[in-house]
Amino acid sequence: MPSPEKENQTPPSSEDDGGDRGFFAVFVVGIAAISFSVGAGVMLAEVPPSQYLRNAWSAGVALWEKETQYNDIGRLDFWAPARNDKKGVTIYDENKAENGLTLYSSGDGPHAVLIDMKGNIVHEWNTPFSKIYNDSSPIKNPQKDEYMHWHTAKMQPNGDLIVQYTAAGDTPYGYGLARIDKDSNVVWGYLGTAHHDFSVDKDGKVYALTQEFRNNTYQYRNQLKPPRLDDFAVILSPEGKELKKVSILDAIINSPYDHLIDFVPYYSKDDVLHTNTIEVITAETAQNFPYGKEGDVLLSFRDLGILAVLDMDQEKIVWATRGSWLGQHDPDLLPNGDILLFDNQGQLDDPDAGMSRVLQIDPKTGGITWEYDGSKDNYFYSDIRSDQERLPNGNTLITESTPGRLFEVNKDGEIVWEFYNPIRRDNPEKADEKLIPIVSQAERISDDRAALFSSPTKGEDQ
Repeated sequence: MPSPEKENQTPPSSEDDGGDRGFFAVFVVGIAAISFSVGAGVMLAEVPPSQYLRNAWSAGVALWEKETQYNDIGRLDFWAPARNDKKGVTIYDENKAENGLTLYSSGDGPHAVLIDMKGNIVHEWNTPFSKIYNDSSPIKNPQKDEYMHWHTAKMQPNGDLIVQYTAAGDTPYGYGLARIDKDSNVVWGYLGTAHHDFSVDKDGKVYALTQEFRNNTYQYRNQLKPPRLDDFAVILSPEGKELKKVSILDAIINSPYDHLIDFVPYYSKDDVLHTNTIEVITAETAQNFPYGKEGDVLLSFRDLGILAVLDMDQEKIVWATRGSWLGQHDPDLLPNGDILLFDNQGQLDDPDAGMSRVLQIDPKTGGITWEYDGSKDNYFYSDIRSDQERLPNGNTLITESTPGRLFEVNKDGEIVWEFYNPIRRDNPEKADEKLIPIVSQAERISDDRAALFSSPTKGEDQ
């Protein structure tokens, strides 16, 4: 039997339930507002545990962007609106071009293509990141294979490729390096978050760039707030084993060029240097270059607009310069001591010609000794990526990355060979527009390595 007290109790009204729920909701919102205010205050005051809160916020934002903004391949920045309908080779002057094979990597996946001068496919490599990935990688939740491409692919004397994996929508975006044989089998893999570029010396050692988040601070450099994505220069053995690792930011701070860090732009505070090139200085190129010796490396810091030489033995920057270029890529040290580079956004005289140009610089004077610009009829512009290569006959092979274009010019600036990436896909944002995959890097194979590959394996002129 229920007790008299319970029988005589009046059940609570729905209005009372609503009032309780409303009070609880206000209470929860109040606690959240107080927590947010306290957290914001802690972060602004930079007192403990501000670093943990900042890390959690950054990680949350990165995860949200990865899950919401990188869920359609057509929206990746490995694809761009096609400027025209051109595909394959559109210009070829066999009497003026440096004849050979051309190797390029494409934004539509982790693969590379070798073509002849008419655009016929001679050989292809295709090795997804999942083939080299294992639990030793610091990337614990890597992107899908189709969300990656080989930013750089360089052929070795025996026909193998060394390649660098770049992922879209992730940070670190550099996933590592691999050596791939002619049949796309993995010879070795390096999972040290290598990014952008690498260089191979005469002994087969690989000089590469890696990146990782660091939480350290520097005295008198309060603008270098953690967490930052910092760059490192590493040396790998010919078998892909890490031999040495140098913090590039430390190498600047501990050098006479430390003041250059004070000019880091606001948009680079989380990726201070954005180093995009590393080239080992050889005995040949050191002969006419007074600012570095054999074994040093030439670096490019995109957002600072700086070229620098890092002494890997001293772990110190020993030379640096700035010029008229903006957002530059791929400084190449030439045998005469000049530097050839891709100036992405420094051509400001004629907007109708595009903002890109290729410059040859005398590092001793800063003077321009050769230059290639676009024109109104030959628009030339890649906002990011791109590179160039000085060929044996004096011509220059140029990779205009964003429009998926490769072309070769002679000393007079005449285009003697031109190729457009033939792959297209629909633009999910515009029904009547096609997208073309970027071509981030290319090289001309004109020596004995070309003999390793037989006649075209498939297709007509592309």
